[in-house]
Amino acid sequence: MTGSVDRVGSDGPWEEAFGYSRAVRLPNGLVLVSGCTSVVGGEIAAGSPHEQALTAFGVALDALKQFGLGAADVVRTRMYLTHARDVDEVGRAHRELFGDVRPAASMVIVSGFVDPSLVVEVEVEAYRHPTATEGGTA
Repeated sequence: MTGSVDRVGSDGPWEEAFGYSRAVRLPNGLVLVSGCTSVVGGEIAAGSPHEQALTAFGVALDALKQFGLGAADVVRTRMYLTHARDVDEVGRAHRELFGDVRPAASMVIVSGFVDPSLVVEVEVEAYRHPTATEGGTA
């Protein structure tokens, strides 16, 4: 691989405190988006698990936009839920956003998140083959 690793941040309240980036683009064209919740502008956008999932995926897709990528470039998603009863609602949100893309996906039940009002966290990976002007070839 040639080129450098690019990183972007967001307004997420824990990025600076915990020392991580919202998304990282590797020279091979892979973009990794950190776990995203329904925190927007430092505030939790409360709502149903479906609404929280749509918001969390929206945060992830906003990070991808900073690299010129979108939902069609997503190759893998991970969904973390605090309750098995929310599987269908979160799955419905995933289908609404990625039904035509059909990325590899995982859904895992976890014990909780940093704020107990959060019920969904998502991760996204996207890929687009880099061009010569974007940092080399794969």
